[in-house]
Amino acid sequence: MKLVALTFFSAIVPGIALAQTPPEPASAQGDVAITVYNNNLAMVQDVRQINLPLGRSRQEFPDVSAQIRPATVTIGGEGFGIVEQNFDFDLLSPDKLMSKAVGQVVTIVRTNPATGAETREQAKVLAANGGIVLQIGSRIEVLRDDGLPVRVVFDRVPQNLRARPTLSVTLQGQRAGPRPVSLSYLTPGMGWTADYVALFDEKRDTIDVQGWVTLTNTTGTTFTNAQTWLVAGSPSRDSYQRYGYRAPGSVVLAGTETALRERLGDFYVYPIDGRTTVANDQQKQVSFLDAANVPATRHYQYFMNGFQVIDYPVSMATILKFTTSAQGGLGDALPAGTMRFYIRDVRGQPQFIGENSINHTPMGSQLEIRTGAAFDVRMTAKIEKQEKVEEGEWEDVAKYRINSGGSAPPQTTIVQQKPLFWRTDMRYTFTNARPEKATIEFIQAGLSRHPWLDTRLKEESEKGQQIDADRRVWKITVPPNGKTELTVTYYTR
Repeated sequence: MKLVALTFFSAIVPGIALAQTPPEPASAQGDVAITVYNNNLAMVQDVRQINLPLGRSRQEFPDVSAQIRPATVTIGGEGFGIVEQNFDFDLLSPDKLMSKAVGQVVTIVRTNPATGAETREQAKVLAANGGIVLQIGSRIEVLRDDGLPVRVVFDRVPQNLRARPTLSVTLQGQRAGPRPVSLSYLTPGMGWTADYVALFDEKRDTIDVQGWVTLTNTTGTTFTNAQTWLVAGSPSRDSYQRYGYRAPGSVVLAGTETALRERLGDFYVYPIDGRTTVANDQQKQVSFLDAANVPATRHYQYFMNGFQVIDYPVSMATILKFTTSAQGGLGDALPAGTMRFYIRDVRGQPQFIGENSINHTPMGSQLEIRTGAAFDVRMTAKIEKQEKVEEGEWEDVAKYRINSGGSAPPQTTIVQQKPLFWRTDMRYTFTNARPEKATIEFIQAGLSRHPWLDTRLKEESEKGQQIDADRRVWKITVPPNGKTELTVTYYTR
């Protein structure tokens, strides 16, 4: 009879420890390939050599993911049919062993710390819920955390407890003999993200970017010597997922260039060269992008929504602009992730200056990524004057279609209205405490937010560009240690 011994250092179940840690068993996996997606999902394909007998037999596949989705399991091969499959997810552990022993008799071994002498008693496990309750002879005892070493010896491991996550399948063999059997399934607990390290050279207006894949495995299982592919994309997993919304990110113009990478449907594939072991509870990093001397420019930006009064100087956002195009850019499609920016100090050492996230970015895109708030470049805004426009400037604008009812045909009547317009004079002041000039992109939004908000531009001290009906942008140059003012006159309803 095989005995299983555990040592109790505490009456609390999490304090149970194995008396001796056994060596890690060899993996039962075969030829493993893993496809990992961004949304905490992976597809595992495992080809194993099985010696299958003729007729019905139960075959076990240990070392599958502990988070396997049984409904996604497919088994392929020749010369057999599938009768039934089960996933045994109750894993062997000290607390599970105790909970399964409720109602059973175990052996309690106590050691005298002074003499080393051992005493053994037979005990029936009454409860293992928040503590261990035993019946020893005619007394009821609770194992206490009194510092005395106590071992519980079991005569066997319950059949429904597994040392490793195991999928058991009943197969109907049409012929006996060894053959390859392919097992594939989906599992959560494995995903990847992209991390970018970007070094900006402000003297040369260039940027060096290195991209890293960070692969995380929390499935509860180690995948040994696996061929691994990373897919940039998030396949839909339910019928309620919606697309077409504006995702967060820094892409100002989506690219139209096709990246020179393997494609999988609408996704890009980033393979890990060679085979690798993806250990449980491990993060693995692999480089996938290395671009040097990519043209990049730094400027400052402020986005104002509506006509605001800003009495206290506010900082500009620091923006880095570059592209992912093949010519003059990074030359690749970028998976979603975090881009961290560095710049060299006076000693030549790279120092961190900010980070931001990007979403999946096609090759050929233009990016504007905010790295932080400028210390020395600021602005204020003031409404210098706001007054009603004279009556003579009003316009006849409204037309109503009136249906008088009955059999009379609808009539169109032009109704004169005198809508009220306002004239608003805005003054924006930009200051620069840097020893070199600063280029600022100032965006005034809220010009046509609602159908009834009709904003017209009458005068501006510097020529701006209308991005769309709602936004106008000005490129402002502020001299070193100086300031620049922008004045604009608006007409609004």
